[in-house]
Amino acid sequence: MSRWSPCKRRDFIKRLRKLGFDGPFSGTRHQFMIYEEYRLAIPSNPEYSVPQLKMLIREVEAIIGRKITLKEWEELRK
Repeated sequence: MSRWSPCKRRDFIKRLRKLGFDGPFSGTRHQFMIYEEYRLAIPSNPEYSVPQLKMLIREVEAIIGRKITLKEWEELRK
């Protein structure tokens, strides 16, 4: 069984694009991505730890209105 693992910033952005997000765009402090009328701030660190990744995914789930399973997250890598 797979487990959540740290994610590079570049990979995180690619996966969000596959989910329908646009960007990243430059903001005042952070870059952000847009999904319909929602904005998601993208932290600037080069790699996201598992707790940080889970927090960001919960925020994405709230924006898109559905859960993202580990299996789906891994499929977005391809």
